[in-house]
Amino acid sequence: MTKSTQQWYASWFDTPYYHILYKDRDYTEAQMFMDNLTNYLNVPEHGEILDLACGKGRHSVYLNSLGYKVTGVDLSEHSIEHAKQFENPSLKFEVHDMTEPYHPNTFDAVFNLFTSFGYFEDENCNLKTIEAIKAELNEYGIGVIDFMNSNHVIKNLVDKDTKTVEGIDFHQKRYVNEGYIIKDISFEADGQQFEFQERVKAFTLQDFENLFEKAGVHLLDVFGDYKLRKYHTETSERMIMIFK
Repeated sequence: MTKSTQQWYASWFDTPYYHILYKDRDYTEAQMFMDNLTNYLNVPEHGEILDLACGKGRHSVYLNSLGYKVTGVDLSEHSIEHAKQFENPSLKFEVHDMTEPYHPNTFDAVFNLFTSFGYFEDENCNLKTIEAIKAELNEYGIGVIDFMNSNHVIKNLVDKDTKTVEGIDFHQKRYVNEGYIIKDISFEADGQQFEFQERVKAFTLQDFENLFEKAGVHLLDVFGDYKLRKYHTETSERMIMIFK
């Protein structure tokens, strides 16, 4: 049996099964979010955007199609390898650890989208990531972290279910443990039994405010969904934080 919980995101995100399980994500909604966000932030024409934890690069590609110069970075070598096929003079991809600053004082905006934060075993890495974003921004640059609204997620947690994609039955169990929202995923594929675990810190807005204060950045606004409507602690699905 293949089991991996240590640095779970490094191994799970690098498997083809991760991309199979989540293949039906709503990219129309994601593109609407990118339109709304870049309009709201008033990112300059041909401005530079860093897409932190970009995965296979779909959002970077879309942002680039809007006329921005985009760099997508991710820890997953397989994802970056896939994304590199889309490169052009104003779009590039690189394997990079987001806790380390990437090209300081460069970007008009740094985006960390779709809950790709709060994975780290070492708590200090959360602060280091925000400090890295601060370093990456130019004088007028804006940082964006799009995180799940933990309150809403915990309140609506589905204990267990099975999702079948491409003939694979993904058995999913969800629970909260020691401040983490955890999903255990087990399935059989290619004649092997697999078990993976996703662990995301159940950050509240207050937790982020504390991190922002330590990192020396200022929270400018918080939205509760991809249409950029007001954030409500209990009912909003997202927690989209704009800071500089």
